[in-house]
Amino acid sequence: MHRFLTAALRAGIAAAILLGLFGQIVVIPTTAADEVDRFPPYAPFAAPYVTVAIVGIACVQVALVAVWMLLAMVQRGAIFTTSAFRWVDTIIGSSLVATLLAIGVTGHLTLASIPSPDDGMEVLSALAASITSVAVGAAFAMLITIMRSLLRKATDLQTEIAAVV
Repeated sequence: MHRFLTAALRAGIAAAILLGLFGQIVVIPTTAADEVDRFPPYAPFAAPYVTVAIVGIACVQVALVAVWMLLAMVQRGAIFTTSAFRWVDTIIGSSLVATLLAIGVTGHLTLASIPSPDDGMEVLSALAASITSVAVGAAFAMLITIMRSLLRKATDLQTEIAAVV
């Protein structure tokens, strides 16, 4: 892989992780506090939803670290080894955890009676976003699982070719 491309990918991963940390530490808690100030009946929902949002971002950060490690393996020419599967499984696991969190949020938004300052569009919008997150998370987990099987086949072929040569 070209060195410039590797450096650009690593810079993007590092920026995404740092941006996620900023969101976890500053943006999410501040936004939740502002919403509670604007509409006090949201207060009981603030802490659980803040926690879920922070853990969801942590899942993305774990997946980014795994991509960083896979990128290092590509750079070393060691991607077709069994140790790559640990990092791919980490990506699959973190996406499944994030999807399960989104399923929980979807269920809560569907079943709970959450007050709304206006006509309920905030809750409906949040429900639509959580349903979309579930769909995207499930599709991503399935895609990476398929990519894992392709990596398995390529690793087996690499091992077979190395044994013949």
